[in-house]
Amino acid sequence: MTAKLLKGKEIREEILAEIKAEVDEIKEEHGVVPGLVTILIGEDPASVSYVTAKIKTANSLGFKEVQVNKPDTISEEELLALVDKYNKDDTVHGVLVQLPLPEHIDEKKVITAIDPDKDVDGFHPINMGRLVIGGSEVKFLPSTPAGIQEMIKRAGVKTEGAEAVVVGRSNIVGKPIAIMLMQKADGANATVSVIHTRTRDMAFHCKRADILIVAAGVPGLVKPEWIKPGACVIDVGVNRVGYKISKKTGKKVALLKGDVDFEAAQEIAGWITPVPGGVGPMTITMLMRNTLNSLKYKLGIS
Repeated sequence: MTAKLLKGKEIREEILAEIKAEVDEIKEEHGVVPGLVTILIGEDPASVSYVTAKIKTANSLGFKEVQVNKPDTISEEELLALVDKYNKDDTVHGVLVQLPLPEHIDEKKVITAIDPDKDVDGFHPINMGRLVIGGSEVKFLPSTPAGIQEMIKRAGVKTEGAEAVVVGRSNIVGKPIAIMLMQKADGANATVSVIHTRTRDMAFHCKRADILIVAAGVPGLVKPEWIKPGACVIDVGVNRVGYKISKKTGKKVALLKGDVDFEAAQEIAGWITPVPGGVGPMTITMLMRNTLNSLKYKLGIS
């Protein structure tokens, strides 16, 4: 058996087309478009690359996109004032501050300063609380977990009653996706276990999983013998393990490896995400959907 590949790039295109259609319809009927502000502090290459992709995607969807670049010498007070400015701007429906921030700035203070109703990253404590309550209380799902759930749903993987095992307990992926999969909702109703690198017998738990989501940040952590035949395996890990020369450009590029032994695992699993090209492309896509939803909440559109 060879697993079906869950390619984030293909699913992304489907969702972006759906978002674009809604944006066009809202613009025609209400005369407004989603407004997204991205604040970038400093020039970290990874952050610059990620923000550039956000801007490109937002513009392609017809969003009002505002990019604010500030040097890493900006004070915490100045950054908080900037956040407050866009919190009060009625044409802005999503406010993002790209992390990480310089050491002299308290990230938690900045995250909590964002208006929860414009926190399209879904990291504000209020939005995390809404996520735990579930149902109609939820406004914004964290982007990467939302992308994971969307991939599972669109692949037709049955979640109701399934044994789901999440490897990793981060606030960004592990905890949110575990909560989402256990909710009374479409694409959920699973029995969820959360394990991590301090779990005594990781293999035992992984072998039970109908749905295995691995977000530990340890290359090759999950061995093929840990995988239940026919399971849906979602590998969130993106680990740099060296470099290679690109055949297209001839330049040195990072060699990436997931948290799962992909080559062996794909002969056992029923579905599996590649690295790269799996979960990664979904994150910005779901961020765009959150921004659209923020506008819809404001307009009272269900």
